[in-house]
Amino acid sequence: MNLIKLLIAAVVLIVLAIGGFTFWIFRSVNAAVTHDKATQYIKIEKGTSPRETIAKLASEGIILSEFAANIYLRTFGDASKWQAGEFQFQSPISTAQVFKELEKGEERTIKLTIPEGFTRFDIAKRIVEKLPQTPPIDDKSIVIMMDDISMIRDIAPEAKNLEGYMYPTTYNVPRDATPQDVIKMMVEQFRKFWKPDWTAKARSIGRTPHEIITIASLIETETGVESERPIVAGIINNRLSKNIPLGIDQTNVYIAKMLGKWDGTIHKSDLEVDSPYNTRIKTGIPPGPISSVTESSIRAALEPQPNDYIFYVRNVEANDGSHWFYASAAEFEKGKAKYQQWLEKERKEKRETQTQ
Repeated sequence: MNLIKLLIAAVVLIVLAIGGFTFWIFRSVNAAVTHDKATQYIKIEKGTSPRETIAKLASEGIILSEFAANIYLRTFGDASKWQAGEFQFQSPISTAQVFKELEKGEERTIKLTIPEGFTRFDIAKRIVEKLPQTPPIDDKSIVIMMDDISMIRDIAPEAKNLEGYMYPTTYNVPRDATPQDVIKMMVEQFRKFWKPDWTAKARSIGRTPHEIITIASLIETETGVESERPIVAGIINNRLSKNIPLGIDQTNVYIAKMLGKWDGTIHKSDLEVDSPYNTRIKTGIPPGPISSVTESSIRAALEPQPNDYIFYVRNVEANDGSHWFYASAAEFEKGKAKYQQWLEKERKEKRETQTQ
């Protein structure tokens, strides 16, 4: 009888010990730890074992108990989901939360935003600004890299460079990315949007894909109002059919950027320069795109809205980026006069603000 009592007591003690140990393990891994590494990135290299990862994080003061973390992982966790990367752990944080963060594989990246309508020259400058290289590389060298059209040759064999084929959006770029890596990333993003049937669609309306991207770039720079883009595409078609110069000033801005002369203002000499891109004096479509393009501009170029308009000018009454559209030169001149009055007022207010 005494032996039975002893056995029962032993079992109770073992159960209590296991329960207490388990309670301690769970309390340890769920306790929030305050640490001083919240603003730093902790790098976990590929091939690092779970035990080595836990040891590293314990040494950094992010994990409370290395022993408890290992027991918990081996009993209840799944280290097969853990990924390498650079991690930023909030403070305070529990070991259980650390394990979940390790499953995300968060890698420290740099946000690179390429706005709609950016040219390759703008993109090159943005890459230099956001991704400095060692040794340093300038934007002119990056522009030269954009002359490699191997990634788009199947779509646009006549393209001379990647203008128009680098998609504008925000990219999360690894810190050690090279300019070539970034260019490839942007072209791959463009290819995700370019649908194979668009090539056939372009040919069905008598255009090559390269001409469609060129027209899309003109649309992109002319209006940011998506609903207007098919209308602008229709006006471009009207002018082309009537052999009227397109008169798109952004082509002159593009020429100035190509020549390294752009200072933020369109000068009279910019409007008169002899260039196939100068739609003020040349008829037809420019030889290539003048900016990056979005899907909506490509769709507008492929499906222009039929209309009788020839002219358009900014709607200064709405002042929301929209335009007035005209079929007659006389009506256009009235709208243009309103715009010029508004523009002069804006410039005057700007000058007064600068002198205050």
